[in-house]
Amino acid sequence: MGAPARSRMTIGHPARGNVVRISIPRLAVLAAVVFLGLGIVQLIGSLLFYQAIDRQTLRADHARRIAELIVVSDRIHSLEPNLAAPIMTTGHLKAEFSPEPAVRAMMDSDTLHKIAGQVIEWEPSLASRPLNLATADASGGKSDLIGSIRLDDGKWLNFRSRDITSMWPIALRASALMFCTALACIAIGLIALRLLTNPLRRLTQAADAIGHGQRVEIRESGPEDLRNLAHSMNVMQERIARLLEDQARSFEAISHDLRTPLSRQQIATDLIDDPEISEIMQASIDEMEGLLASLQGYLRAQHMSAEAEPVDLGELVRAVIAPYEDRARLSGADKVVVESFPQPLALATGALVENAIHFGGRAEVAIRREGADWLIEVEDTGPGIPPGHFQDVLTPFFRLDEARTRDTPGFGLGIPTAHRLMMRFGGDLSFATSPCGGLIARIRVPLM
Repeated sequence: MGAPARSRMTIGHPARGNVVRISIPRLAVLAAVVFLGLGIVQLIGSLLFYQAIDRQTLRADHARRIAELIVVSDRIHSLEPNLAAPIMTTGHLKAEFSPEPAVRAMMDSDTLHKIAGQVIEWEPSLASRPLNLATADASGGKSDLIGSIRLDDGKWLNFRSRDITSMWPIALRASALMFCTALACIAIGLIALRLLTNPLRRLTQAADAIGHGQRVEIRESGPEDLRNLAHSMNVMQERIARLLEDQARSFEAISHDLRTPLSRQQIATDLIDDPEISEIMQASIDEMEGLLASLQGYLRAQHMSAEAEPVDLGELVRAVIAPYEDRARLSGADKVVVESFPQPLALATGALVENAIHFGGRAEVAIRREGADWLIEVEDTGPGIPPGHFQDVLTPFFRLDEARTRDTPGFGLGIPTAHRLMMRFGGDLSFATSPCGGLIARIRVPLM
């Protein structure tokens, strides 16, 4: 089980601050969904609206065709009866003359009655003539408007107006226009939202960086409330930094003052003739020295600053394990050069190697790549740590067995020190259980 995952960040100088960029802000994504939903609702409403308008436009168009057909056909038929039908037939309207009507009665339909009424509106002189309208099936699942009207000479004009069900000419154009308008509104809205939420996004990113022990400079811009919040966060960072520095100085002063009595005890130990008492005193002095050194290393990790530079991971690890001679071994050490922070990385690796040797007698160190990341793994053959305590061991002075006495080796600061260093510089520390039952401590190398 590893440490909790978090967004990848680009870390600069921790002491001077850095800017963290996130490619797709969640707020903008949610706003895009809202805008898109509104655009779809608007588009559907517009389609229904224009469809209703199209129906009225279609009825009016058919009524106009019929009125014009009747008036013109009546005049042409009176002059040239044989030429009237060919002249009046078009791609949208078919006309023929017959002694009998093709439609003998008006079909019971509100649409047809409205069309008949609009024909009379277009040509009031037709009000006295019998006009019968109906619909007929056409190819492609369409319907044609058919009708019959009696002319002045007693003959009947039978006509067919094609595709009475086509209600989308205007709607399709309106739909395309509304769709383009909706996309433009969404784009403008997202741009405006991004500009308005830039300060809030910077504050969110800064808060995440501060939570990982980094020092960031927050630009105090945007609306007044956000400017005040940014100012408060900057003041808070200053106070936290001063608190950590005061804490570190206090402990360093205490440790310095403690070394004076420890030196006296060391001199006194050398003057004791009883070997057993001298050994007990020397062990206590060594333990105090080790505790002070561990505490100084942990406090140093709280406020350490470093510059990124090219680092050969193989050379760095070899330098770390060199003092342990045959108790630490490196594998997978091909030349790997990355842009990272050498001093924090060396201190974190050294703390884990020391922990592995302390509890397992040996440390197996490996360098390997995982996707875009480089990992430094430190494995031991010790008793290991139960997976349920992988997060607990990151707490300073944590001990797996609370019943153990102070004589138990170790101070519980090695792993927390490595964890704080990785958090501060954008790396990561996670754990796993090795096949032999020991612990695998895995550092994700912080990359610039």
